[in-house]
Amino acid sequence: MYKSLAAASLTALALASPLAQAHQAGDIIVRAGAVTVDPREDSGDIYVGALGTKVAGSGATLDSNTQLGLNFAYMITDNLGVELLAATPFSHSVGVKGMPGPFAGLNGKLGETKHLPPTVSLVYYPLDSKSVFQPYAGIGINYTWFFDNDTSSSAEAKGFSGLDLDDSWGLAAQLGLDYMLTDQLMLNAQVRYIDIDTTGTTHFGGAKVKVDVDVDPMVYMVGLGYKF
Repeated sequence: MYKSLAAASLTALALASPLAQAHQAGDIIVRAGAVTVDPREDSGDIYVGALGTKVAGSGATLDSNTQLGLNFAYMITDNLGVELLAATPFSHSVGVKGMPGPFAGLNGKLGETKHLPPTVSLVYYPLDSKSVFQPYAGIGINYTWFFDNDTSSSAEAKGFSGLDLDDSWGLAAQLGLDYMLTDQLMLNAQVRYIDIDTTGTTHFGGAKVKVDVDVDPMVYMVGLGYKF
């Protein structure tokens, strides 16, 4: 009787388990989901040309933003793939902080910027291709393109005009996990660190205002994937 119950239990577990085969050489994987860019900015002091110096303790800020994230991967071998990260444009509020004394009124929202962070990575999957769980790690190159940079009406009322952020090249690293629901369909979660360095430039009373910012965001994504 006990042997029969044990056999029945094993059979039930087998039927309940996803009959899935994970990634193999030649597979094309498309993933989509919600992706959040969370800047961990480390700003230098703001340089104001009219003052001829950097303002100690001042800096720039960027808020986080969530968009539709897309991954496209091609498996070179059963354990090694190449991947492209793409997304709809991220939008961030740019702020000024730490301006002292008579310049304290300049603190606050400076404007808005958008960016796209395409990233190409080499990704390694350590487990056997038959494993339903597929953790992975990757390292790659990122190019961040800033565009649609606009000063806010409140900043313009304070005397600011124009906003520009330099594009950036940097390294990127990631950890992720696929859980195979079927042979083709998977759940996915991933986290990345991207090295993004930029210089922001605006003008105040006709004088150039500059600040160097290490944006260095953590990037989080959860979604679904499909294997072709």
